[in-house]
Amino acid sequence: MTRVPLTLDGLQEAAGPHWQVQLHPAAGSTNALAASAPEGGLVVVADHQTAGRGRLGREWVTPAGAALTFSAVVDPALDDEWWPLVPLVAGYAVARAVGGSLKWPNDVVVADPAGGGPPGKVCGILVERVVPADGRALAVIGVGINVDQTAEELPVPEAMSLALAARDADRTQLFGHVLHALRQSLAALADGPAAYVGHLRRRCTTLGRDVRADLPDGSELEGRAVDLDDHGRLLIETQDGTVPVAAGDVIHVRPAR
Repeated sequence: MTRVPLTLDGLQEAAGPHWQVQLHPAAGSTNALAASAPEGGLVVVADHQTAGRGRLGREWVTPAGAALTFSAVVDPALDDEWWPLVPLVAGYAVARAVGGSLKWPNDVVVADPAGGGPPGKVCGILVERVVPADGRALAVIGVGINVDQTAEELPVPEAMSLALAARDADRTQLFGHVLHALRQSLAALADGPAAYVGHLRRRCTTLGRDVRADLPDGSELEGRAVDLDDHGRLLIETQDGTVPVAAGDVIHVRPAR
């Protein structure tokens, strides 16, 4: 399979003047590189990411040239209480760019074109908070999108690539679309965090489903995912009442047994 390498000129043109792009032919973790010298507007891209990290330290590795992996450094311009919304909004921005949906908290999924199964995950998001010397907190938003992996190259059966979903995507053009959507979404979030949750609700496929939340202490919470609160917590209606859970409170949220 021939996979065209990314170029710095192409990526910078797609990103536009609001972003400063760095391109590495291969790198361990773009989040680690971006966090080592964070500056608002910096975007670190790896044509091949060899030691990517997901939420809760999970490994995320893809074949060379098959994915779009980058980390964008942004100032969300939010009070601390609204920072938990940043990962959800980052996922929402990617979902907009690829025409997908959001599986709470921030996995991007697209439908199986054959209609033979549930939507598959095409993108994961990892957001880390860093505080440079000037003391103003910045967010490092790591994005990993499966672009043209074959079924054999995907790590788990639940994963999907844009190619397998019959969605042709040029990685450079996709990069520009995602950054544009991310910038728009973060600006709207800063204008009204609680109001922006309405956008998340409309694109979140978890709502209205019976789910099981696996908690860090080994226990489980089962019920129906009925809503998101103003801070992006998932509200699960159980036999004992409605319980809010934040992304940091759970290991997994899966369909109920």
